[in-house]
Amino acid sequence: MQKAIEAFKKGEWDKAIDIFSSILEKEPDNAEIYNNMALCYANKGDDERAEKNYLKAIELNPKIVQAYINLSDIYYRHKDYGHGIGLLTTGIYELPDELILSHYLARFYMEDARLDLAVDELEKILERQPDNYDAYYDLGRVHFELGNYELAVENFENVLEYKENNEFIYYYLGQAYEANDEIDKAISNYLKAITVNDKFPQPYKKAAILFMARGDNEDALEYFEDYLKLDIPPEEADKIKPVTEKLKNGK
Repeated sequence: MQKAIEAFKKGEWDKAIDIFSSILEKEPDNAEIYNNMALCYANKGDDERAEKNYLKAIELNPKIVQAYINLSDIYYRHKDYGHGIGLLTTGIYELPDELILSHYLARFYMEDARLDLAVDELEKILERQPDNYDAYYDLGRVHFELGNYELAVENFENVLEYKENNEFIYYYLGQAYEANDEIDKAISNYLKAITVNDKFPQPYKKAAILFMARGDNEDALEYFEDYLKLDIPPEEADKIKPVTEKLKNGK
């Protein structure tokens, strides 16, 4: 086992698999070994064999949480939401206290456009873990997609209680406030995002558009010009340059 672990740490996947296989000859019901072999195959990019070994690990020990997590990652990457949802539902039945499985399930529901079910899972998590900022973040995203912008704002604000000065949260808050027609708060959060990370392009454009919409052309021009200095696609720059020219000319 020690040799297998050393090979694994060195990224010598084939060597580790050979050693794990030899262990299974003496311990054919060792779920942990199947899980380890599956992880080796996954790191090699052989997802088919990885899946087979994860499923064997779960068959031998349905309480092995890491196998559910690792296999669900494979299903998620392959956009195989049906198998992922089925796997995680089984995992939650076997391991009801492992809330990470509920969170994974919520994200599968989100990707599968089953947003109401995602809300249910995330709210269950927050009932038991009221300081889980990742769950607040995902719940904010779901409510935004559902058009529940006030609830989206509430959940993104909750994230900031645990994770301050995060440019992405400020940006998503800006979007939620903008969608809820609270323009001043939207602009404020886009500017906060820029303050945290002045190389983050999207809030520059968003702030500039809102400034322009309310007639603050000088501010709009400033943020559009800053936006053009950042790493944006050439075709995007070509769209913005005529706008800046019109603002300079007072049109």
